[in-house]
Order: sequence, then C-alpha cells, then structure tokens
Amino acid sequence: MFKDLKQQYRQSLKSMDTEEHIDLAFYRPIGFAWAYLFRKLHVTPNAVTVASIFIGVASGIMFYFTEMWMNIVGMLLLVWANSYDSADGQLARMTGQYSRLGRILDGMSGDFWFASIYVAICLRTVHTSSVFDGYAWGVWVLAVAAGLFHAKQAATADYYRQFYLYFLKGTGGSELDSTAELRTRLEATPWKGNVIGKLMMTIYYRYTAGQEASSPAMQELRRQLQRCYPDGNIPQDFRKEFCRLSFPLLKWENFMTFNWRTIFLFASLFAMMPWLYFVAELTVFNAVMVYTVRRHESLCRKMLNHKGI
Repeated sequence: MFKDLKQQYRQSLKSMDTEEHIDLAFYRPIGFAWAYLFRKLHVTPNAVTVASIFIGVASGIMFYFTEMWMNIVGMLLLVWANSYDSADGQLARMTGQYSRLGRILDGMSGDFWFASIYVAICLRTVHTSSVFDGYAWGVWVLAVAAGLFHAKQAATADYYRQFYLYFLKGTGGSELDSTAELRTRLEATPWKGNVIGKLMMTIYYRYTAGQEASSPAMQELRRQLQRCYPDGNIPQDFRKEFCRLSFPLLKWENFMTFNWRTIFLFASLFAMMPWLYFVAELTVFNAVMVYTVRRHESLCRKMLNHKGI
C-alpha cells in the first residue's frame, strides 16, 4: 500500500529536476494528499483551482489589517491556497484530466491572489502608515510597477521550465506552447457559444506571445529544430546536452516562483512594512530575472551551433 502511494506520488510530479526544494518538502506531499482525497470524491482539477482562487483572495484581504494575528491567518490561507494550486496539477496528472483550459485557469489563479494582496497592502499603507504621507499615490505606483514585473518574472520562470521539460520528457511531458498553434486554435473557435473559453484563450495567446518576445534566441532554436526534425524526434544527445547546460539555471527560475515571493512577503508583514515587498519585486526578483534571461539566451545561441542541427 505504502509503496503504491509512493509511486503515485512520484507520478503526480512534473519532474524531480524542476521541483523547488520547499515544494518537495512541503507543498507537493500536502498537494498529493488533497489530490488523493479529491480523486475519491470525484472533484475535478478545475474545481480545485477555482477553490484556490477564493481562498487566495480571502488571504489577501487579511493583509489589510494591522493586527498580526489577522496577518497570520492570511498567511495560513495563502499556504492553503497554494496547497490547492499544487493539488490541481497533481490531480490532473493522476486522473489524466489535463486540458489547456485547466492550464490557463491554473496560471490565472495566482494573479487573483496577488491582485488581492497588492490592493490590500496599498489600502493598508495609505490608511495606517506615514511612510507615504502626502504621497499616497506613490504606493499605488510602486504596486503597479511591482505587479507588472511580477507577471513578467513568473511568465519567464514558467517558460524556461517548460522548455527544459520539453527536452527532458518531450511534448508529452511539457506544457510548452507556441503562438502559431494557439492562433490556429483561436481562429477556429467561434465567439458564439464560446465567449468565456475564447476570452481565456485570447489572454493565454497574448501571455505566450509575451514569453516568445522575451526569448528571441530560444525562438530561433525552436524554429531550427522544427526545420531539422519536423517529426519532433530530436536526437537524445542534443536533449541531454541542453538539459545539462540549463539545469543549473533551474534554481533561479524556481526562485521567481511562489515560495520565495511569499518568504519576502511574510517577512515584510512581520516587519509591519508590507510595502517593502513591492521593493523586493522591483530589485531582487528583477535582478534574478535579468540574469536568468541572459544566461538562457546565451545557452540557446550556443546550442544553435551544436552539431546536431
């Protein structure tokens, strides 16, 4: 029984290579327990994702208050929301219920959480702090800038990890998309009777277009591989070489995801200066993003000269 559960747990993970240490130690085991329960109850992955949105938004609201116990409640709610965010993907892999709509919804869930958190922090700062006294607009400008870069950082981390999984496991083990394919699907989907689905697909198309625009060398590598191997059967030595060179960068991509953001967020809340989280987004996380992009683009240019293409 235990051996069977252990095997199911490992199969619920995308890849041991791309998993963040905190996730492996905490969120993935809890997510698997939730996923195991939800499978028994016939709850769908998308339903779990929607539940995580409501819990995450409730978490953000709790950060408006200056009472520390309410902030701690918000932290616990955010941890709960992220355990559901882990569970929905694990449940999808356990039940084979993966869908592009689910991926889009899953990606948007974190946006709802952090939108709530950003607004709560801004209102709290304006109403209770003298830091921006007379310049209340300043914290809103800081929040908008941090939010825009947050979205860019998260998209960058997601894209590079999916590219790594593409070389590690092939198309079946990666959620790597292309705007060309998405545009075809989008044009083939009528608005009539599909308003919500088409709207979400349009948002996802623009999200993917932004990812591609930020990685020109990677796009050239993808085009070259498509020309050389239209059937997708990229030589194993080429795959291994790419994974070997890009593996050291995974820790920086993981840094730009949920866990380290919440460490900075919780620290700023304990310090009673939640607006410092915005500063961290604009400095520390942006520096990591710039470094990661430059290293990956350099790697892709190097792989363009590989003997396999």
